[in-house]
Amino acid sequence: MQSVIQITTNSHNGLYDITNQVEKIVSESKVKNGLVNVYAQGATAAIMIQENWDESVQNDVIILLKKLIPQGVWQHDAQDNNGDAHLKAGLIGPSESIPIVGGKMGLSTWQNIFFCEFDGPRNTRSIIVSILEI
Repeated sequence: MQSVIQITTNSHNGLYDITNQVEKIVSESKVKNGLVNVYAQGATAAIMIQENWDESVQNDVIILLKKLIPQGVWQHDAQDNNGDAHLKAGLIGPSESIPIVGGKMGLSTWQNIFFCEFDGPRNTRSIIVSILEI
């Protein structure tokens, strides 16, 4: 089974919790045991599993990446001024795979799935959710 989630992002760099949307797709699939892959389309976006207790961890991720990969100093900036977005997305990676156990995602209590925007805001971002049954 495969489905697409579309979201709108409202910041240049931000993490957006998509756990509920992915949970709904997993539930609708009726797969009891398998794997769900969550993939961000776009060279300046990524997927991350991280804590969602409050916004502090998500904010810390953005602060760290801005310190590690600053804006405006990369060769690609000569083309469209988003060299840092490409590097951040490449570092985090475009996808995460989560086991499905007993019809539910095998995330722990504190784990959520985040779409990482590094070149926003964007009216539409697409996330492909693929489910494989074992």
